[in-house]
Amino acid sequence: MSGIDVGEELGARAAQARALALLRIRSRALAVVITPAAVAVVLFAAGAQGHLGGPVWDGVRWAVLAVAVVVLLVAAAVAVSVARARPAVSPTVPVAEEGAPDLYRLVRDLADRLGVPAPSAIALTPDCDSWLEDRTHRSNRTHRTTGTTGTTRTHHSSSGEAAPEAKNAAPVLVIGSPFLWWMRVAELRAVLAPVVAGTDSSAHPDIAAARRFVRGLDAAVADGAAPGRGALRGAPAAFTGWVARLLLRACREHAAEMERCVAATASMRAQGVDYALRIAAQEQVGLAYAGWDRLLTRVALPAWRMGRWPSRLDAGVVSALTELSRRDRLADGFTSRLGERPACDLLEEPGIADEATSLLAARLFHGGPAESGPDWAPVDWQQYPDEVVDRKWRTEAARLHRVLDAMGVPPATVTDPAVPTLARVMEHLAGPGGPGGPGEELAAGIGAAVARDDAQAPAPGPAQQTASAAGADPLDLWGPDPLPLFPLQPPRTGTELLADHVAAMVCCAAVDTAGAAPGLDWLDGPALLVDGERRADLAVPVLSLVEDGDPDPLRSWLAEVGVRSDKPVRLV
Repeated sequence: MSGIDVGEELGARAAQARALALLRIRSRALAVVITPAAVAVVLFAAGAQGHLGGPVWDGVRWAVLAVAVVVLLVAAAVAVSVARARPAVSPTVPVAEEGAPDLYRLVRDLADRLGVPAPSAIALTPDCDSWLEDRTHRSNRTHRTTGTTGTTRTHHSSSGEAAPEAKNAAPVLVIGSPFLWWMRVAELRAVLAPVVAGTDSSAHPDIAAARRFVRGLDAAVADGAAPGRGALRGAPAAFTGWVARLLLRACREHAAEMERCVAATASMRAQGVDYALRIAAQEQVGLAYAGWDRLLTRVALPAWRMGRWPSRLDAGVVSALTELSRRDRLADGFTSRLGERPACDLLEEPGIADEATSLLAARLFHGGPAESGPDWAPVDWQQYPDEVVDRKWRTEAARLHRVLDAMGVPPATVTDPAVPTLARVMEHLAGPGGPGGPGEELAAGIGAAVARDDAQAPAPGPAQQTASAAGADPLDLWGPDPLPLFPLQPPRTGTELLADHVAAMVCCAAVDTAGAAPGLDWLDGPALLVDGERRADLAVPVLSLVEDGDPDPLRSWLAEVGVRSDKPVRLV
């Protein structure tokens, strides 16, 4: 037996030992519940045999019986609540076998090579991770088991309808959609090997029972903390949640160690499958995560805030990562892989899958319905500069002038004083910077206006259902929990908002007076194109004006580009 086989056997035994420890906690809880009943039986049996007689022992017997009945009733109620609580399931896009026969064939071949059960189904997530998920109950509260990092992560959303439970059914394989578009087929197989290997542990009866026990407790805690119940229903649910929380606290160490052992065992089992390629594939995982994060925060988020959702995020991540490879010398050679077959070719209709995961990403990270409407519509990458970038700049420029109007700032000297100009902004900000200066006053006004506009913005309204969202909605029973699940950007300061708005005004002036154009940079988002080339040097002169009150660097920049600050600018 090789060292890998020995390590795998030891890991499996350690995971089983932790599972048995969890089941012992369940047994001890049951023992505590039946102890008063057992004592009552002993006391009544002793009385029937003529022992422990007299009025005192009669009182003790009936008191213990009353306690036993109450404990059993409460325990039964808690057990029913835990049994009815719906375990957590991640919101994903299901992939039917007829829509991806090559992908299913790859996963099944991989399971055969590993000697483990094949996953029961495949789903996509708009995230850079892959994991196995038990879906013997259907719900929309997220819960992850063995993933690419071997960790367990939990998020909460709403509950759904329960489906008939099949004990030890093979879990669903959830694959990060960016992996499919960026990775080649061989790389994807190498990355999925340790994940698929985890199905062996899912088939083990002790581990499966321990996981069901922990998931039931977790669901009961979530149900107990759910708002919107009256006192009559809320008190029992809160009590059940308190009991489940006590049990979870006792289970925490064993559950974490069990999952760690399961992940380690799966990783060792997968050592013999494409081991050399797995090292290179893991580099692609890190690269994909970096590009995906930049694409979401710099490119997708501005569109989502404008009520538009990019419909080809996964295709966009390929462009973003190709650009990252071009700029980063550490990524040299990665673009040569693009001649190999991409993993998204394993899907029959990758465009539809991309659109569905893009919409789910928009709803998870920002919020919005599953249907398109006038305030929530898809946008492709060709339309992005005109429909997102230009509109974003002109919206922010209009807000900047509204705040100046509210502050009573006079317009610049032009033929028509009602026409907004860049000169007005520069003349107001030119001068002493720092605390108490015009930059700070305007920054506070911009911050308040942004907060007010965000609060008054109507929620995206549904109209007709998009083709990508057809079928079951993974977030259709979201419940009272607000979106987004994962905020992408921390709150910005007033100075940062002011700098963004001044830069937007400069870009509008450049487009209207110097022949510039809005553009898209795959890593940095909205970009200003001058003579077809991106100008990335605007931030420094804008900060000099906003923070120091020094307009000279910006004036030099405007002169170089040919922008007329005294000319009118079109706003929304």
